[in-house]
Amino acid sequence: MTVFAFLSAARRRCVMKNVGYYNGEIGEIEKMMVPMNDRAMYFGDGVYDATYAANRKIFEIDSHIERFFNSFKALRMPFQMTREELKAELQKCVDLMDSDGEVFVYWQCTRGTGMRNHLFPTDGKPANLLITVSESSLVNLTVPMKTILVEDTRFLHCNIKTLNLIPSVMAYQKAKEAGCNEAIFHRGDRVTECAHSNVHILKDGVFRTAPTDNLILPGITRKHLLRICEECHIPYVEEAFSVDELFTADEIIISSAGTLGVGVCEVDGKKAGGKDPALLRRLQEAAVADFERETGYKLSVLD
Repeated sequence: MTVFAFLSAARRRCVMKNVGYYNGEIGEIEKMMVPMNDRAMYFGDGVYDATYAANRKIFEIDSHIERFFNSFKALRMPFQMTREELKAELQKCVDLMDSDGEVFVYWQCTRGTGMRNHLFPTDGKPANLLITVSESSLVNLTVPMKTILVEDTRFLHCNIKTLNLIPSVMAYQKAKEAGCNEAIFHRGDRVTECAHSNVHILKDGVFRTAPTDNLILPGITRKHLLRICEECHIPYVEEAFSVDELFTADEIIISSAGTLGVGVCEVDGKKAGGKDPALLRRLQEAAVADFERETGYKLSVLD
C-alpha cells in the first residue's frame, strides 16, 4: 500500500458525521460529556463564536477569532491558546468531518471548572474549550424573511458574544410561533439587531447599519457587507435608525454567519422592503462571490 493510500484509508476510518471537542477530547457530539461544574452550567460564564466552512476551509476565520479574543478581554477571561493554536484546533475538527460541503463551526470557552461560586476561580485551572462541527446549509438568499418586532430588554453588553442568550431564545421562539423567521429588537424607537442576526436597511441607494456600540454584536458578516460597500462604491453610514425608518426602508437586510444578506418582506404582518431588489442582489452576489473565492466551494443560495 502506498503512503497516500494508507493516509486516505486512515482518514476514512477517522471521519465522523459530526464532531464534538472538549479540552482536546474528540468524539461524536452525542457521545461527548461536559463536567457538571463547568461554569457555563451555573452562570453562562463564557463566550462563543461561530462561522461556516465549506470544502474544509473555514470562512472569515481570522475575523471570528479576533472577535472571540475581544470577548475574552471584555470578560477578563484567561485563555491558554494563541490565535494560531485555536485556529489549528478548529481546523482539526473540520478535517474530521465526513463532508466536504457546508458545515457549521461553533466554539465556546468558559472560565473553567469548579464548585459554584460567583467569584472568579483562583485555583489556576485553565479555561474550558468546546467545539462542535455539524452539517448545515447557509440560508437561501432568494426567499425573503418574515419578521416581528420585539422590545429589546437584554443587558447593556450586547457587543460581547456571551453564552447568556435567554432573551434571544425567547424572542426567536416568539417569532417562530408567529410564523416568522426572525425577531427584530428595538429599544424604544431605536432598532438594534435581531435575535441571532444583525439588521440593516437600504434607503435611496445608501446602506445603513447600527453603530457597533454596546447595544449590538459587531457581526462579521456586517463587517463583510461594509467592505463590499466600499469595494462596490455603495455609500453607507453606521448610524442608528428608527422603527419608522425600518418600515419605510427600500430594503431590510438580515445578516449573520449563515445568512450572507437576505431581504425582509414583512414586519409585524405588514409588508416591508422589496423596493430596491437590484441593489440587494448586487450585495448578495458580492457576498456569495467572496465566500466561494475563499473556500473554493460553489454555493446554491442564489439559485
